[in-house]
Amino acid sequence: MKRLSHTSVSSSPPLARSFYERQTVDVAKDLLGKILVGSFRFTALKGIIVETEAYGGEDDPASHAYRGPTRRNQVMYGPPGHAYVYFTYGMHYCLNVKTEPSGQPGAVLIRALQPRSGIERMKKIRGTERIEDLTNGPARLTQTFGVTNRLNGHDLTTGRRLFIVEDADPGKFEIASSSRIGISVATDRLWRFFISGSRFVSKQRPTQSLGLTGF
Repeated sequence: MKRLSHTSVSSSPPLARSFYERQTVDVAKDLLGKILVGSFRFTALKGIIVETEAYGGEDDPASHAYRGPTRRNQVMYGPPGHAYVYFTYGMHYCLNVKTEPSGQPGAVLIRALQPRSGIERMKKIRGTERIEDLTNGPARLTQTFGVTNRLNGHDLTTGRRLFIVEDADPGKFEIASSSRIGISVATDRLWRFFISGSRFVSKQRPTQSLGLTGF
């Protein structure tokens, strides 16, 4: 099956492995404003990352790695820059990127995107004309980009099928944070990060500004 590469869908190279080989919280914040690039049914799709969540290792009760390595979470212990994809609630997939050095678990959940290109294809896939509902949540995002467990372990630094690049003209934005969505433990960790004021963020809840500006 033909796969689109970064040379055919983006003038920017994929983010290097060194970008992901850092503390998870830092990667979660720095992914905001970057562009997720994918191909689905031979169409290039792009979306600006507007919302993320950081999940730590065995010291984070909300993390899949909290109880140590398992068959399910093995990607979280592998090399950085790989996709960690899992099925949840018996309904949908979630896309994460592996952070931290090899052997040290960590991952960032990509929660929402602002559609950038391939929007007409996205509307057909999702069956809606409302642009805000195309990729504003983990399930909608993976459905639109055709992300399934086949991409679990996929190397995001190769520039094939699915990868992340810098935005050539990102502009400035403010980053805000809140507790993570859908968890009942470690709620004191404000590890959900999003672009303040974006209408493409998945859910609204009490937040605090980090006083940061992206470029």
